[in-house]
Amino acid sequence: MKEKPTRQEKLTQIPPDIAAVNDYEKLAKHFISHPHFEYIAGGSANEITLKNNQKAFDDIGLYNRVLQDVSQGSTELTLFGEQYRHPIFLAPVAHQQLAHPDGELASAAAAEAMEAGFIASTLSSTTLEQIANTTHYRKWFQLYFQDTKEFTLSLIKRAEKAGYSALVVTLDVPINGLRNRAQRANFTLPQDVREANLEGKPSPTQRQLNRTQSIIFQGIMKDAPTWQDLQWLQQQTDLPIIIKGILHPADAACVKEMGFAGLVVSNHGGRALDGVPASITALPSIRHRVGAEFPVLLDSGVRRGADIFKAIAYGANAVLIGRPQMYALAVAGALGVAHMLRLLREELEVTMALTGCSTLQEINTECTFTQP
Repeated sequence: MKEKPTRQEKLTQIPPDIAAVNDYEKLAKHFISHPHFEYIAGGSANEITLKNNQKAFDDIGLYNRVLQDVSQGSTELTLFGEQYRHPIFLAPVAHQQLAHPDGELASAAAAEAMEAGFIASTLSSTTLEQIANTTHYRKWFQLYFQDTKEFTLSLIKRAEKAGYSALVVTLDVPINGLRNRAQRANFTLPQDVREANLEGKPSPTQRQLNRTQSIIFQGIMKDAPTWQDLQWLQQQTDLPIIIKGILHPADAACVKEMGFAGLVVSNHGGRALDGVPASITALPSIRHRVGAEFPVLLDSGVRRGADIFKAIAYGANAVLIGRPQMYALAVAGALGVAHMLRLLREELEVTMALTGCSTLQEINTECTFTQP
């Protein structure tokens, strides 16, 4: 019988050869099991969108500027009435104990250390209350609509009580994408990795389908949320509500017209519908549709501080970091996540300095060009 490869112990100090965020991805496969890595790293179907997310950033060039005084430079910004030191947030990522026993508690501690906003997932391995007790820095709660409004409302009220300052409602995966890479790796969620916030959730009603009905259309999608459900949600909380998973300008316009606080341009890291635009590709038309003042964030494909710069140039106020969070967590726990955030922030500052931008407000499309 072929022996399983031995997984390395988590690092307790960062070696000098981890010089960029992508170095964590290369190392992570040595620190977690193959099925877990494939689940985290994989996209959907043929992974076209997964690949395009980073390629689209690479296709954007930057102009350097000389003799610019950036000695008073700053990456500060204000979002939803709160001030942040930089525009880098940790995205809501489910099941973080797949990467490290401390899971979201480690990521939240790292975010606080680096003054980064943290977004806790509905599908976190530890409860939203435990996460809130770990960090006193700014935190948001990501919400998936549940089978019943009663249970959805219970999650909202728990988030309010625990001190989360905004809700991020994810809408682009009412049904999971075709996670073929995870399927081929025989990934299953381990018994010791739980969806802690959903414990006590009522069992879903079993729907009987006849032979002419579809398990997708008349089955899974029967209870998928609609715009009317979003209207109901608005009436349940005073927290700012940010809508995540927007790629089409018409949907962005609806979000703004309905009075939501902001949106996240996202293709779920290429894990939902394969073949949709890269987030950075979709961003400019969405920014144009909602106007200059409406808060717009972006995730999917950010791997360098220069990518953050490009996202801001194209219209984002801030970015969310997903997979790199898990890779760094797998390699070195909270220390790794904090280091990953520091790398991105320092790279953003270097990019701003070399392009002659001393504030985020000075970054615009005149700093960019399309690579031939």
